Amino acid sequence: MLDGWARRHLDPILDAAGSRIATAGISANGVTLAAFAVGIAAAAFIAQGWFLTGLGLLLVSRLGDGLDGAVAKVRGKTDLGGYLDIVLDFTFYGAIPIGFALADPAVNAVAGAVLVFSFYVNGASFLAYAVMAEKRGLESEARGAKSLFFTTGLAEATETLAVFVAFCLLPQWFAPIAYGFAALTFYTALSRIVLAARTFR
Repeated sequence: MLDGWARRHLDPILDAAGSRIATAGISANGVTLAAFAVGIAAAAFIAQGWFLTGLGLLLVSRLGDGLDGAVAKVRGKTDLGGYLDIVLDFTFYGAIPIGFALADPAVNAVAGAVLVFSFYVNGASFLAYAVMAEKRGLESEARGAKSLFFTTGLAEATETLAVFVAFCLLPQWFAPIAYGFAALTFYTALSRIVLAARTFR
């Protein structure tokens, strides 16, 4: 829901930084992989109870996730780059809740499982819609130029990042926040299914 607002404010900064990175000879895929590695490190620190360290790494990871697209604008977009970006993003989104579940399994495991399940359902609705949209030749730049068709919703990257930050700052509130965000994520998936029923019938 907030991704459009965030992009309008962040894209000029990311594009300037991405241009410098591209000039230095670093590829967009290199940035994607580095951001993913930092994100997995964030999950590992969170699992050990180092929540503020995990938060710092998490933010660096998401900065890298924004920069890879900016680098690709300069060096050229590829299908492999788009593929890596979406697969590693979904992997990162699953890793952070698992980190909190491992940090305190007795309190967080069920809530973490519910949240990851909601991400799974939402991801399936998102990717399946993108496949069908491509098949029909549909296009959208609602979230800027992307490698695949992007549908919007209540739970997008900006909201997910905000929730992950809240997890790190308030780890004792992980379970209620996770259940609440899972509900929003399920709603996003359901709304996309309704949209698909209207569009693809």
